[in-house]
Amino acid sequence: HGGAPTAVCTSGAGMGGRGATWICVRGFMEVGCHCRLGCAPSCWCLRSCTMPCASCELADLSPAYLLPPGVCNLLNPAAIYANNEISLGDVEIYGFDYDYTLAQYSNLLHSMIFNTARDILIEQYKYPEGLGKYDYIPGFAIRGLHYDVKKSLLMKIDAFHYVQLGTAYRGLRPVPDEEVIELYGGTQHIPLYQMSDFYGKGPSLKQFMDIFSLPEMTLLSSVIDYFLAHGIEFDQIHLYKDISDAIKDVHVKGMMYQWIEKDMEKYILHGDETYAVLNRLVNHNKKLFLITNSPFSFVDKGMKHMVGKNWRDLFDMVIVQADKPNFFTDRRKPFRKLDDKGSLQWDKISQLEKGKIYKEGNLFDFLRLTGWRGSKVLYFGDHLYSDLADLMLRHGWRTGAIVPELETEIRIINTEQYMHSLTWQQALTGLLERMQMHQDAESKQVLLEWMQERQEIRSLTKNLFNPQFGSIFRTFHNPTYFSRRLVRFSDIYMASISCLLNYDVNFTFYPRRTPLQHEAPLWMDQLCTGLQSKQ
Repeated sequence: HGGAPTAVCTSGAGMGGRGATWICVRGFMEVGCHCRLGCAPSCWCLRSCTMPCASCELADLSPAYLLPPGVCNLLNPAAIYANNEISLGDVEIYGFDYDYTLAQYSNLLHSMIFNTARDILIEQYKYPEGLGKYDYIPGFAIRGLHYDVKKSLLMKIDAFHYVQLGTAYRGLRPVPDEEVIELYGGTQHIPLYQMSDFYGKGPSLKQFMDIFSLPEMTLLSSVIDYFLAHGIEFDQIHLYKDISDAIKDVHVKGMMYQWIEKDMEKYILHGDETYAVLNRLVNHNKKLFLITNSPFSFVDKGMKHMVGKNWRDLFDMVIVQADKPNFFTDRRKPFRKLDDKGSLQWDKISQLEKGKIYKEGNLFDFLRLTGWRGSKVLYFGDHLYSDLADLMLRHGWRTGAIVPELETEIRIINTEQYMHSLTWQQALTGLLERMQMHQDAESKQVLLEWMQERQEIRSLTKNLFNPQFGSIFRTFHNPTYFSRRLVRFSDIYMASISCLLNYDVNFTFYPRRTPLQHEAPLWMDQLCTGLQSKQ
């Protein structure tokens, strides 16, 4: 057909050997590769061949012959995933946030935040006492959701600003798809001006991006659920502000810090891994710094618990109560030095000294006093907006996102149920794309059945991650708005900083060449045929 055959044997057997499976890369195989739907069951063509077999287009073929290439190896939950190529050998300075970066917390903390904020609403804001019957619901919400304040809708939005139907909730109940479309003027699309500013806050939409927001979303939904169930009218803006303020009180008034300090074994996880990461970097002559919004006394006790009483010896700079993200953009706040007891000093800061503790300040003075600029700095944080966005886009630092949910999601992706559902869903999508030109009545009926089955599988796959909102990384097929920001604001991402222990300090992370829509997938080491049957 105009070119030499280009094929790869994925089983190790020779051409025509028993059990051999050949992948036609270019679509030019002259023998046994005429139909993508399985006329030649031992060959999977990655591109449409020149002579498709029309006779089997609507045949009742075994699903095994329709399965596209899939991932052969299971994903590693402890791996680091790259959005942008980065060599750790070029990194001289490592920076860290504290909460959910150096310190990982138990989910028990979410219940404490929810219960305390709920009680603040009842006792201080005089909300109905019946709210006391509501408890935190683990697994109700996921990170990255948007909340429409004026419509009281909690929902998941994809990278193209479309609401994922079936994931819009008012209170604890889903909102019918038809109502969602009607609320947004006959469309699922949310205009850019309504969505959010640079930090995820729009005129009426707020995106919940940090892990601490999980109890806030659940409390919002619980209060609305109570009001709707009891026919209580409410102002949507006041309700949102009251709940936001109650959650803020838990943090600002130090309640959360007190709980953790009293029982670190209960709330802080994997402290030994944090020590191992920091110690390893120092032993390889890397400079370390910490920039956190948390107060010194809280950080000091947590780090002593995880790393030891001499934890400050590991760091060249420690900055607390930094007021991120303003720390990265506002030049006005000077640094303040703290003594060993955490008391403020009054002298003007002309240099940042190793082992000393500083409060507030701004990144511009930090850069001037340290000279740490550009790609030799790698900073880790869990909040895409407050921790990473400015550093990557405005200052050229390399960034690493900590996404604890990644571990659970990868374990789900590795299940046979997920892989089978996704593979068959993709096969159905391919069939629908190729068969839509058939307009006879029988073909239309088959297409309709395929569309219904595809929708059922999409819903099933979504529910594997979260029955209400699905995966934090995908809508049915598109990346989520969260994923879009993750790719934009981080060079690498991982479940925890302990993942660094799995790599050499000079390791280079290469992002996979994800094919564009007009390109064919050519990472042959990751492809298998999907045609193997169980013995």
